[in-house]
Amino acid sequence: QVQVVESGGGLVQPGGSLRLSCAASGNIFNIYTMAWYRQAPGKQRELVASITTNGSTNYADSVKGRFSITRDNAKNTMYLQMNSLKPEDTAVYFCFADVKNTRLRRNEYWGRGTQVTVPS
Repeated sequence: QVQVVESGGGLVQPGGSLRLSCAASGNIFNIYTMAWYRQAPGKQRELVASITTNGSTNYADSVKGRFSITRDNAKNTMYLQMNSLKPEDTAVYFCFADVKNTRLRRNEYWGRGTQVTVPS
């Protein structure tokens, strides 16, 4: 089994910062792309940022220059540093991981999400 767990959400004032973490654990052989998605009330889930095994990144236009995605392959952990937060960043943030397990089966895993709230 593979588990993916987010942490670090919370309430932050506009202009503030938060750092989200995502830890993958279990029978992991290799983790390919990891990503952060978010879903605001009444809206579809959207990609925030993604990062490949070798560190190549991709960002949604709405967060470019404000958010930074990184990962520590040795710890099977991914981070999202969020700066200059805006009320429109309010959402549940989900971690995604493309994982090959120790039986060499590849699956996609999602965390349960962590709430980020930026009041207007």
